Amino acid sequence: MTVVHSARLVSGGTETADAWVRFADGRVSAVGTGGGWRGFDDEDVVDAAALAGPDAVLAPGFIDIHGHGGAGVSYDDGTEAIRRARALHRAHGTTRAVVSLVTAPLPDLERRVAIVADLVETDADILGSHLEGPFLDAAHRGAHDPALLQPPTGAALRRLLDAGRGTVRQITLAPEIAGGMDAIRMIAAAGAVPAVGHTSADAATTRAAVDAGARILTHAFNGMPGLGHRAPGPVGAAASDPRVILEVIADGVHLDPAVVRILFAAAPGRIALITDAMAAAGAPGGRYLLGGLAVDVEGDTARLVEGGSIAGSTLTHDRALRLAVQAGVPLAEAVRALTETPARAVGRDGDLGRLEAGMSADAVLLSGDLHVRRVWTAGSAG
Repeated sequence: MTVVHSARLVSGGTETADAWVRFADGRVSAVGTGGGWRGFDDEDVVDAAALAGPDAVLAPGFIDIHGHGGAGVSYDDGTEAIRRARALHRAHGTTRAVVSLVTAPLPDLERRVAIVADLVETDADILGSHLEGPFLDAAHRGAHDPALLQPPTGAALRRLLDAGRGTVRQITLAPEIAGGMDAIRMIAAAGAVPAVGHTSADAATTRAAVDAGARILTHAFNGMPGLGHRAPGPVGAAASDPRVILEVIADGVHLDPAVVRILFAAAPGRIALITDAMAAAGAPGGRYLLGGLAVDVEGDTARLVEGGSIAGSTLTHDRALRLAVQAGVPLAEAVRALTETPARAVGRDGDLGRLEAGMSADAVLLSGDLHVRRVWTAGSAG
């Protein structure tokens, strides 16, 4: 049992000064302000102000619904690679994650989805898998191998969903390609979330995809037509529909900070900050592979060797938080985009994403300048 006190609690879109939160048996058991925490005996007592400074921030654990690796390894590389990359991101505040898998031959994807399904049973921080491909538009493929792209047939989808044994959380596809709309309906019926991305779809097609069951826009603006005043495209359609959550990569590379601020204003409560991190997150620059394609990483930017397309990011969630706030996003909204909104996107908002009684005791303690000082997952530190 743990009590964290003397913190600025940022949860559920609000800020509460001089707050405390109590964890017991992996859950939040109580929340309050002032000195009420002193009424509990035999606790592991954490003075947030002493540990993280007088402006300490306590937030729910961050949730990444779209990331590909870190610490020098890719989630495509198997069990130990997933755990190693997750340890890196957990240290930066990401207590739970959906494991994103890039385009690959179908048998490889089946095997990788099955590995993630096994990990869901043993590693509580892993929420399931996200298939980013192979059902993508070749013209907006980004860092996906064009030779491996294919239409989303019912047979292919069934193989992947069966391999996931109910743990496939999200599938990104281009709705305009042959079979796209039927695929969206099939994915939704299976309990996964269809996401529109890597697409040439216009606004009308995107709206039709949402009507068919799509609920996420994969990394808004990236891998799709832009926002025009007469052609609003996927971003305009998604931002104007309250059913859709928009993924945003706030790394200063994928989007200008002004665009990040505009997206938060256009779709309040519907932005999910993602890392889209590849293996180089938390690792030195140099040459990497992403889905079999060579990537050069210099500074904070990863680009394909052939063609120069942006190839994921080197982002961690705490840096995304800092960059969003620097862009002018209110702290409470930026935190919500790392916690409550991504939890809702993948159907886990019943127990994740807020620090309230009964919720999972996932929390991040940050300094006033938003650097991580301690992390708890289900009440356990580290």
